[in-house]
Amino acid sequence: MIRTKSRALLLAGAAAMATSCATADHPVADLVLTGGRIVTLGSEIPEAQALAVHGDRIAWVGSAAEAGKWIGPATEVIDLEGQLAIPGFIESHGHFYGLGEMRLQLDLTHAPTWDAIVAQVAAAVADAEPGAWIEGRGWHQSKWQQTPEPNVDGVPLHGSLSAVSPDNPVLLTHASGHAAFVNAKALALAGIDRTTPNPSGGEIIRSGDGAPTGLLRETAQGLVDRARGDGWDEALARRIVQIAGEESLSKGVTSFQDAGSSFPLVDLYRRMAEEGALPVRLWVMVRASNQEMASQLAAARVVGHGGGFLTVGGIKKSIDGALGAHGAWLLEPYSDLPSSTGLNTVSLAEIEGAAQLALEHGYQLCVHAIGDRANREVLDLYQRMLATVADGGARRWRIEHAQHLHPDDIPRFAELGVVAAMQGVHCTSDGPWVPTRLGDLRTEQGAYMWRALLDSGAVVANGTDAPVEDVDPIASFYASVSRHMANGETFYREQRMTRDEALRSYTLDAAYAAFEETEKGSLEVGKLADITVLSRDILTVPEDQIPGARVALVMVGGKVAYRAPSEP
Repeated sequence: MIRTKSRALLLAGAAAMATSCATADHPVADLVLTGGRIVTLGSEIPEAQALAVHGDRIAWVGSAAEAGKWIGPATEVIDLEGQLAIPGFIESHGHFYGLGEMRLQLDLTHAPTWDAIVAQVAAAVADAEPGAWIEGRGWHQSKWQQTPEPNVDGVPLHGSLSAVSPDNPVLLTHASGHAAFVNAKALALAGIDRTTPNPSGGEIIRSGDGAPTGLLRETAQGLVDRARGDGWDEALARRIVQIAGEESLSKGVTSFQDAGSSFPLVDLYRRMAEEGALPVRLWVMVRASNQEMASQLAAARVVGHGGGFLTVGGIKKSIDGALGAHGAWLLEPYSDLPSSTGLNTVSLAEIEGAAQLALEHGYQLCVHAIGDRANREVLDLYQRMLATVADGGARRWRIEHAQHLHPDDIPRFAELGVVAAMQGVHCTSDGPWVPTRLGDLRTEQGAYMWRALLDSGAVVANGTDAPVEDVDPIASFYASVSRHMANGETFYREQRMTRDEALRSYTLDAAYAAFEETEKGSLEVGKLADITVLSRDILTVPEDQIPGARVALVMVGGKVAYRAPSEP
């Protein structure tokens, strides 16, 4: 537990050098942290014992012996009690609103079997009005203890689900977000039957007789979304934002790079930033049609709005789906589904149109690409489009995920100045089944290639893709440095990061990925006082003790935004 230290005691200990209010060369600090290890990631003072904050900025870092000169009668002094203070974690790729939404739905992440999910839905139906939608998220067929029967591609038919929910449409989103499972009622409302064609970039999975099984891949989910409707309730939306913020702060996240929000949601973020109501700092990628963006991008662009809490700086597109749902676009067929090379979900022409808009309006282009074919196509397009402007190599366009790369494409990230926005925890969460999808050779040479990318000079920004995974940076940090999976095995450990690299990927390099490295990402004088304090020193403790680190304190702009509950 971290507590505010007695100012009288601290001042007495520093009395010999405390000039406090009488010092003319700097103001008295609003807050001083002392009594712990402070890893700044700064080039001049990489480690310190104390830190002073004035307003929302860092005013000084240095030794504990010098801290007294910053302390006045109104200064808040926080004793770190020997714990580790680092720059606030930056989630470089997550779905902020989705994180909040998931907390209001059925949590399917820990369901051990399909039958357990059906039981969760049955319980929800018992409390719901007829006709009300039942929604959940987080299931993954590769993580169930047994494969349901009957099934198609390891996913059941909807019969058992429909039996417990005859009067309520059910929508259960896959952990990846790139597939969904629905019951008979939802299929009927969406008008999906044997005759419904697959939409472009999506697939309605069918049984041997042609009937829909209930599984919808990629853009096919939109058929049900349209039937469900998306009525806007601003009070609910604000609650969802607060829930997402509270969850992020409790995990030590002070900035969140949101991987795709609509213009109406961006407008809500703007209003909340102006009201001082955003709980964490947001850097937002706009996700909309090219036609919408052409007319709205200029007005939506803000940088550091609302006291540094909102920047709208990216355009989000997705060229393929997820590996777990057989939606990642591959150069060669899946090892466990030889009839498929995945899905190209958005045409190259549409992405090229978005690239032109990004160049015209000064946005970063951020394209979701998981499969090796998807990554190659995006790199080819980036190379072609960035060559049309003089500063193309400095635009910091991004590939979101970059999970599976052909070895020939790994050096191209650094060559083109493209940021790899990856998620450490995906490697260890997905690792047990990745070789099944790709085969051993493709997995070893191209899956989650952090070491190869870093050695080539590329910038790798870390995250969790929340709510696909828990937003917890400690879990992703541990995955990045250990590649240790829950089954006790290690996923190609030679591709791991060092601890310093993993911390940078979650702080300074993540800030760089959004053109924010002059404002955040390290604890240096003049930067925002966004600070996370951990109960264990994740840079020095034995590797197997890293997951036990807990967030003790979080500061955003020099204000305490989260404090761990006191232990009884």
